[in-house]
Amino acid sequence: MLHVLAQGGMIRHRRGEDGHIIEALCFTRDGFVLANTGLSLFNRLRRRGFIGSHGGGPYRITQAGLRAVRAQLDNR
Repeated sequence: MLHVLAQGGMIRHRRGEDGHIIEALCFTRDGFVLANTGLSLFNRLRRRGFIGSHGGGPYRITQAGLRAVRAQLDNR
């Protein structure tokens, strides 16, 4: 998921009535939904500080997340 975010993707979230996040979908920069991304992975990335949201917007990768991503051939 971090590789998709490093390439310009984002995580859109939905909150329940109590204000807690109940759904998180990871979108690629092309607008496709990344499969097998659950709430547990989202919470783990957020807890480690690899993703963040500003002003209630979609979650994006942080500087700590960029440092944690290893380079791969498909990264631009």
